[in-house]
Amino acid sequence: MATSNDEVRKELTCAICLDFFKDAVILKCGHNFCRFCICMHWDENGADYGYQCPQCRTVFNKRTFTKNYLVQNLVAKMEDLDLGLSLTPAKPVKMDGKCELHGEELKLYCQADKRPICVVCRESRTHRYHEVAPISEVVHGMKLELRLRLRPLNNYKSQYAKVISADERTKNDVRMKKQRLKEKVEADVGALVQFLLDERDALLDSLDAEEAAAVAVLDENLESVRAEAADVAKYIADINQHVNGDTSFQSLVEIFKKSQNNQELNLTPTLACRGAQNNLPFSSPRLPGLQPADNCYKKYGEATPVDSPTEFVDFSGPFQLIMWKKMMHVLHTMPQNLTLDPDTAHPNLQISDFDTKVEEVPTRSQEPDLPVRFTRFCGALATAQYCGGQHYWEVDVRDKGVWYLGVTTEGSNRKGFVSLLPSAGYWSLCLQDRLYANGEDGRVPVADYWNSPRVGVFLDYDRGRLSFYDAVTMKRLYMFDTCFMEPVSPFFSPGKNDPGSRLCICHYY
Repeated sequence: MATSNDEVRKELTCAICLDFFKDAVILKCGHNFCRFCICMHWDENGADYGYQCPQCRTVFNKRTFTKNYLVQNLVAKMEDLDLGLSLTPAKPVKMDGKCELHGEELKLYCQADKRPICVVCRESRTHRYHEVAPISEVVHGMKLELRLRLRPLNNYKSQYAKVISADERTKNDVRMKKQRLKEKVEADVGALVQFLLDERDALLDSLDAEEAAAVAVLDENLESVRAEAADVAKYIADINQHVNGDTSFQSLVEIFKKSQNNQELNLTPTLACRGAQNNLPFSSPRLPGLQPADNCYKKYGEATPVDSPTEFVDFSGPFQLIMWKKMMHVLHTMPQNLTLDPDTAHPNLQISDFDTKVEEVPTRSQEPDLPVRFTRFCGALATAQYCGGQHYWEVDVRDKGVWYLGVTTEGSNRKGFVSLLPSAGYWSLCLQDRLYANGEDGRVPVADYWNSPRVGVFLDYDRGRLSFYDAVTMKRLYMFDTCFMEPVSPFFSPGKNDPGSRLCICHYY
């Protein structure tokens, strides 16, 4: 009997939820499942593996099944058959407490009043016509119903677990990306800051050295002048002592001769004193015929200040511009000096200014029709071709009403009508009545008004990104996110039927 019960249990068990069938359906292959279970299985796996039977892997063209009334009826009659098909067989249930009216055990359950009663209450007029069932059957039915309610809850739980796991992985990815970008920002900005600090220190050291050299010259002159000034002061004191004080004639003659011979002050006579041949002091009031003393002598050399030894001319330039020029050579991605390829230009385009300017002209050139030349679209390519790395260039579109800028693949179409779609190998931004990006599904509006004189284009080939910037404010206008499968070249178009206006590639070094 146990073996028979196990076989019946197995036949009435869903292979997905491992529980008894609820709303059983049968597939064309003959296997049975709960309707909810098979629909959930196909919702989760149908897009990847097709509509397969979870047991035999038979693939169906569409979601199809039939309700299995036989299995459904067998499951519905489980309680009546009492074949022990429940995973937890019903056991007698004893209620706590006894009937308050009759003192008997509460063995029955009144379906109308939704409360347990005793056998005496069952026969009373209150419950005589109510539907009554044994407590054990009611508990067993409740357990079966709760088990059935667990199915969708378990499925929801599984879905929630998958969502939580996916969100956790995404959160970790966001944190890792943020950390990598943080390290890159710190490294790139740190390199620029370190470069500026090193340049500042070098300039300040050079400034200090030039100041030290100038101060050394001034100190040397100051030392010499101060020594001479001290000698002059000492000699003035000696003269004042002999002139104003009580001194002998002999000492007065000695200091007079000392001044004549210029032994200490390098004083030389300017006028011949008539009494000098007699070796007499010219200042003696008692000796007639001599010149006054202040007219007889003058200084041999006068002390003069030293002109500034330096004007710091090396530090009079535009420091910020000088630093910016130097800093461009340490940038990982610096503006590139692109040039246009005349072999690719449309016959109505003229390239000038060392292959940096392109404009439309009324007359067509007689250049040969090369395979790479545009024949209908007024465009031209740059000579540069990229198959990796990061690259940036700027284009002057000043006072230009129509233009096209972007990149194109090596094998894109150049003849006749050119479709500026990513699927055709063109990724571009254009200005006509407004600013557009040429997307796969048509033009994507970017801005209603455009007045910036320059457009910046940044190509990150390895990550498949092409970004356009307002090159004055460095605000990003639009970005293509794709995958480049072959080398690409920058392309430029000044538009058609707009002679006299031009595009010019900006060069910064």
